[in-house]
Amino acid sequence: MLDFSRVLAGPFAGRMLSDMGAEVVKLEPPEGDVTRGWGRMRSGISGYYTQQNSGKRSICVDLEAKGSTPLVRRLASKADVVIENFRPGVMARHGLAWSDLCADNARLVMLSISGFGQEGPESHRPAYASVLHAESGLVARQAEQDQVSASDPVLSIADMNAGLHGLVAILSALYMRERTGQGQHIDIAMLDTMLVTDDYSNFTLDEIPLIRGGGEVWEAPGGPIMITGDFRVIWKLLTQHHGVIDPTPPGADLEEKIRCRREAVANFLLGFPDRPALIDALDAVNLA
Repeated sequence: MLDFSRVLAGPFAGRMLSDMGAEVVKLEPPEGDVTRGWGRMRSGISGYYTQQNSGKRSICVDLEAKGSTPLVRRLASKADVVIENFRPGVMARHGLAWSDLCADNARLVMLSISGFGQEGPESHRPAYASVLHAESGLVARQAEQDQVSASDPVLSIADMNAGLHGLVAILSALYMRERTGQGQHIDIAMLDTMLVTDDYSNFTLDEIPLIRGGGEVWEAPGGPIMITGDFRVIWKLLTQHHGVIDPTPPGADLEEKIRCRREAVANFLLGFPDRPALIDALDAVNLA
């Protein structure tokens, strides 16, 4: 497998193939993958780079140098898979488009990962994960749901999504190649992978706490604790099995009832002498 990709989406797919036994050769420019300088350093090696490229072999080729294109095409002619995540048009500019490579190797499977796909009015746009988090609506929805200022998730969801979808597509293409003898070009748009895995898109903001398990952070002995489940279920379990008393005054409206009950649960959680005792109590009623 020949891996032209950089940073995360492509390298992650290549890393997983390496984990499964593929011989992966990472092709880097003279300055190296930019992630060689990211994250904690150990013995001069970046933790980020190592995480996404462990198990790969590495070579350096300057695609701008004379003679680089025929050299890379010879490498690709002997490969089963090529992965790249340049902006659409970059590989073609160097004479390394799918049409060039498959002419040398009809069995080649090529994965191209980009922000918005290989064709279309936005295909030229540069796109890191944060851009796709915003374009897909994730950033805005999370800010509205949590009633805070918009911010990017501290996790490259779009990159990981694209890498995982790319890996599945590669495996499928290799299986098909065994049946037909023909490779294929896989076009993965990061935006598409965000939309297809968005299991909240068909719900209103009021419904989101129910479908995501009602995950909520509460103050607790030893530090905050995440408890999942609809609050109504949590309330029922704690009143039935742990004797939590409803403090709602007679005639209170719904908003006041919810406020009182939430305050009662908060006091219950903080009433334990230590964290293990609290966790035992939650485990006893099968709360996650």
